[in-house]
Amino acid sequence: MAYVNLKEIALIVGVVAACYWNSLFCGFVFDDVSAILDNKDLHPSTPLKNLFLNDFWGTPMSEERSHKSYRPLTVLTFRLNYLFSELNAVSYHFLNVIFHAAVCIVFLKVCKLFLDSRSSLVASLLFAVHPIHTEAVTGVVGRAELLSSIFFLAAFLSYTRSRGPENTIVWTPIAVTVFLVAVATLCKEQGITVVGICCVYEVFIAQGYTLPILWDTVLQILRGKGSIPYCMLQMLLKLIVLMFSTLLLVVIRVQVIQSQLPVFTRFDNPAAVSPSPARQLTFNYLLPVNAWLLLNPSELCCDWTMGTIPLVESLLDIRNVATIAFFCFLGTLLIFSLRYAGDSSKTVLMALCLIVLPFIPASNLFFPVGFVVAERVLYVPSMGFCMLVAHGWKKLSSNSVLRKLSWVCLSLVLFIHALKTLHRNWDWESEYTLFMSALKVNKNNAKLWNNVGHALENEKNFERALRFFIQATQVQPDDIGAHMNVGRTYKNLNRTKEAEESYLIAKSLMPQIIPGKKYAARVAPNHLNVYINLANLIRANESRLEEADQLYRQAISMRPDFKQAYISRGELLLKMNKPLQAKEAYLRALELDRSNADLWYNLAIVYIELKDPTEALKNFNRALELNPSHKLALFNSALLMQESGDARLRPEAKKRLLNYVKEEPHDANGYFNLGMLAMDDKKDAEAETWMKKAIKLQPGFRSALFNLALLYSQTAKELKALPVLEELLRYYPDHTKGLILKGDILMNQKKDIRGAKECFEKILKMDPNNVQGKHNLCVVYFEERDLIKAEKCLVETLALAPHEEYIQRHLSIVRSKIALLGTGEAATIPAEKMTASEVGKTPPEDLKGAKNENLKVAKNEQRSSRTTNSDSNKGQAKPKKQGEKNTTDKETKKKSTKEIKDIEKKRVAALKRLEEIERILNGE
Repeated sequence: MAYVNLKEIALIVGVVAACYWNSLFCGFVFDDVSAILDNKDLHPSTPLKNLFLNDFWGTPMSEERSHKSYRPLTVLTFRLNYLFSELNAVSYHFLNVIFHAAVCIVFLKVCKLFLDSRSSLVASLLFAVHPIHTEAVTGVVGRAELLSSIFFLAAFLSYTRSRGPENTIVWTPIAVTVFLVAVATLCKEQGITVVGICCVYEVFIAQGYTLPILWDTVLQILRGKGSIPYCMLQMLLKLIVLMFSTLLLVVIRVQVIQSQLPVFTRFDNPAAVSPSPARQLTFNYLLPVNAWLLLNPSELCCDWTMGTIPLVESLLDIRNVATIAFFCFLGTLLIFSLRYAGDSSKTVLMALCLIVLPFIPASNLFFPVGFVVAERVLYVPSMGFCMLVAHGWKKLSSNSVLRKLSWVCLSLVLFIHALKTLHRNWDWESEYTLFMSALKVNKNNAKLWNNVGHALENEKNFERALRFFIQATQVQPDDIGAHMNVGRTYKNLNRTKEAEESYLIAKSLMPQIIPGKKYAARVAPNHLNVYINLANLIRANESRLEEADQLYRQAISMRPDFKQAYISRGELLLKMNKPLQAKEAYLRALELDRSNADLWYNLAIVYIELKDPTEALKNFNRALELNPSHKLALFNSALLMQESGDARLRPEAKKRLLNYVKEEPHDANGYFNLGMLAMDDKKDAEAETWMKKAIKLQPGFRSALFNLALLYSQTAKELKALPVLEELLRYYPDHTKGLILKGDILMNQKKDIRGAKECFEKILKMDPNNVQGKHNLCVVYFEERDLIKAEKCLVETLALAPHEEYIQRHLSIVRSKIALLGTGEAATIPAEKMTASEVGKTPPEDLKGAKNENLKVAKNEQRSSRTTNSDSNKGQAKPKKQGEKNTTDKETKKKSTKEIKDIEKKRVAALKRLEEIERILNGE
């Protein structure tokens, strides 16, 4: 086994670090978004078994829209990254750089089996700096290539140890090889191709056969002129074990994808759906294109789909010359390596195997793939290319005339490649830089224009994004996705007419339903979203709800397992006040995906509409079992517990709200509802703290301002309530309850009758029939000694609320005082007291600050938290009673003894009557 010393390892690691240090400053771009940011399999809350049930992107393998890329071990490394650093991109890129360095070191060890140490180091250094690897190393999803390559090379190295003394078989390395092949395949599918390389190595390297010798031996055996040599029997036995193991892995892999190939469209790989001979000519032309990228990686592009490479539709196309030249060169090398013995032939043969065999899964020879050219799939084939270059350099450098020139050329190539790699890394810094760099290489790919538009859209730069989306439709007029993007951007710009027109164009490009034929087999499943987007747009018009429902049903008829259609239709049915049908839609969606927390949450909302809080809470809890950090479920289930009035549920409600504010620390609603819970538990100081936090985050928060003022008034801190009420009325001058509370405090605490009167008069100006405001204005008249006006006011108030007993009592008090004044005996009557606001007897408003109608139904792409800016209180505060100053009429006439006694009797009776009234009032 070849030996790699520490100096070589240090040199390779240093070169890799020098080329890829700036990749640590790149974010998650392109496919990283789906594989990392949107992949729930990375979250610790997701069971580990899901990694082996879902594809690389987190989609269940059983679903038709699955990409069928089964790489659970790669996803496991992403999950470990998430465990230590969550979504910090630096750790993901750092681990990729480490894996690339590891591949370079193992590759050096493989090279030393076929090249001398110097040439092996040259091959490894060239592999380390080659710019074609940027996509695999700097793109986080390229880790699949890196991990698979490590086990790919390790499996091959293990197999090289399977030959013992005198051509005996050592089975342990073969068993290890089979295991490592399985591991490599679980990292990426191309890992299985190492078995083919092991077979070629066994026949032509380990056993030393050339094609002529092997052919003669086989002919001799077939003619019966000789028996099978022992060494050949040993070789066949090893090959049978390898092939059987490979067949077993293939069968398991087919079972995993449930014998279904992924669905791709003509936009992903135009040649795959083209007729002959365009299909064959184009696929063959793509081989020299890939070879040219290895030879001259000057123009690299992250996406080669759609119109990047025009179809080769004719035998007279000049590009066929490149195809013929490529196959001639490849054939020449293959004949040389198989026909002649010697180290040079063996090196060339193994280099060709590394180039050709790992590329077969991406070659479209056995099944179509979802791309035209992909730079990352050249990661392993580039190993063979680097071996060929190093071997050629060795031949040149051995010539004394060309030695210096060969060293100069080698140094120049390594330096230029390293600079190109370093510069290329910056292209992967963000989606905008990546796709703009791609447009410099190719302007005929509508997908690139779309992706630049998406990058700008994410930055809320809708005007510029629209220009790129429109350009995409011009480059590829039949691109359904591009027209959908234009429609969505028009919608974001509030240009609904243009948005609908764009969606209708996209809809017109959809293929018509063919009875008995699967719709998804002819078009990308995501294109069905045109029905969802169009329906979501037109349902904003109340008169077009039925039309929107028809679009949802049309999408479902095309694809009965289209989960998002059920979700969106359920939301629409709720809006149409059809909760039972909405319930059916969500239950159907749950049949398709019972592990979707959003669906359980939405079903809970339906049960709230059906006035079934018990079932609603059960479904909220199910959503939280699946996703403990589901923000909407945390918030709304806490509100449901709070609104139930069950004190036993308050601790759990508080726990969920605390988890919610941990997830959404900048949402004032969470702190507000924590404050309301504290008020329920009579924890006034805690309630004050939460309310202040809510107001700090959202200065104009109606409910928080009012309830904080109410809290102060209930805890004998009325003067602290006044500044809060002033702030509330500054934002909301027509806040009725705020005006009433302010008026009560002004009248009873500040003795500001005029200010209180202004508050109550403002209420009546806005709402002349407001009983509370009108009654309190009556009390103001009473305090102003205008009893006639107070009586008239109370009569009018009683007409508005004839069953309110407190108004009747207050009217009796006023009339009694008027009667006493009419007898001329009021001079000795003590001050009577009236409560300015007895509305505590009226039913209190909803305390929670958020009604059920404010609950939001969770959507597939976006979710929004519930606002809680509705007014709430616990019943109006009762201000302290204000006594009225005594007024005594000086007698100008002398009274007789009998008259004085009569007056005294009347005064005593009046006092008793007033004391009784006071006891009644004080008792309330």
